Amino acid sequence: MTQRTSNDSNRQAKSSNNGGKLTKLNQKDGKENIPKLRIAIFSHLHPAVSKGGAEIAAYQMYKELKADPNITAWFIAGDGGKVEPPLGSQIFQPFEEDEYVCASSGYSHFQHASRSTEMPENLELLLKQLRPDVVHFHHFANFGLEFFLYVRRTLPQAKIIVTLHEFLAICNHFGQMMKRPSLSLCHSASPRDCARCFPEHSSNDFFMRELFIRRFFLLADAFISPSQFLAERYIAWGIPADKMHIVENGSPFLPEQGAPPSDQKGIVFGFFGQISKLKGVNTLLEAATLLSKRRSIRNKLRIDIHGDASNQPPALREGLDALLQEAGSIVTMRGAYDNLNVHSLMQECHAILVPSIWWENSPLVIQEAFANKRPVICSDIGGMAEKVRNGIDGFHFRAGSAHELANLIEELTVNPERLYNAKLGIVSPPTIRETVIRVREIYTMPTRNSLQTS
Repeated sequence: MTQRTSNDSNRQAKSSNNGGKLTKLNQKDGKENIPKLRIAIFSHLHPAVSKGGAEIAAYQMYKELKADPNITAWFIAGDGGKVEPPLGSQIFQPFEEDEYVCASSGYSHFQHASRSTEMPENLELLLKQLRPDVVHFHHFANFGLEFFLYVRRTLPQAKIIVTLHEFLAICNHFGQMMKRPSLSLCHSASPRDCARCFPEHSSNDFFMRELFIRRFFLLADAFISPSQFLAERYIAWGIPADKMHIVENGSPFLPEQGAPPSDQKGIVFGFFGQISKLKGVNTLLEAATLLSKRRSIRNKLRIDIHGDASNQPPALREGLDALLQEAGSIVTMRGAYDNLNVHSLMQECHAILVPSIWWENSPLVIQEAFANKRPVICSDIGGMAEKVRNGIDGFHFRAGSAHELANLIEELTVNPERLYNAKLGIVSPPTIRETVIRVREIYTMPTRNSLQTS
């Protein structure tokens, strides 16, 4: 923890806001009162309005930190156009007392910069009021990279920690490193290649974009990646290896294991998450169509899709409807689900499908599957291949190959003992408490503010 000066401590003791309370520790040993560690967690969205893995991971960490009597914690989210701010307000509180939302009007998704002229002053006032020792950005989207500078300028002694959830700093295509329009995998970025994907921007635009992002990354004390794969990509891009820490997102709890699903009516394969092409739904439905034509197998399995496509473009929804008709009764659309119910839903399945066609990083669905002792069938790339050990706790297939996926599903349906053996190989994911213990170690590590320039 950053050491406060005596003047800082005096100011904190005199503070009248709720965050200024002190916790008495070791009083019986005659030691002085020790101030609580003060932590602000930033997330691009609040899980009350968005159920993505990054915002859920950030909020779970916040709640675990807040439960510690020796910590004062706050959660600060971007609105992302999903929360309407009160008239004239830049920072507001539509949820809980220690949770704030920052308006993101005028946000540039190309540069990841905020164009609001009022936000700097408002954020600095909030930072002066809260005075966190650690400011942990679980995302910089919907805020702007300038937020790093506002923190450094307002609280020069505070640690700035950045968790990386995808390749947003490297890739303008939603940080997913897939080429446009082909959606083929991109192995490295350069201004010239990026301009080919986005012809509305010149290669010089991308060169300046990279310089802009690197400039603000210099201000971070440490970076956290939930996977080795993502960490290696960012280290190759320029983040020093000694500033990068790999910490897997923890699970808030491990569910009770109910009775295994019966296979008398067939093997159930479950898909959970966003209904989108990048998540591999097209690949899955094409595989289901192939399986529906194999008379010897089609009545022995079922594919349940849990998710909602209502926010997808009309053309995509129409394409999905056509694929569903081709797949026939082998696929059941179960619709949107509450994340609180994901464990009971997964326990109705024999295996979980993760057919994403982009690299992914550390998909929450894999952790949820392993928490429920369900093997994972996933694409053989990126963080998915890293998290799932082929033949041990799950199975890989070639990313984007409907034929390979169909053949693998058929093989596992005919030989369900392979699924049982994979279930035995599953190791429970770390708990959120274990993750927070590791992250708190990073909060107190000595760091250096530098970024490679090569």
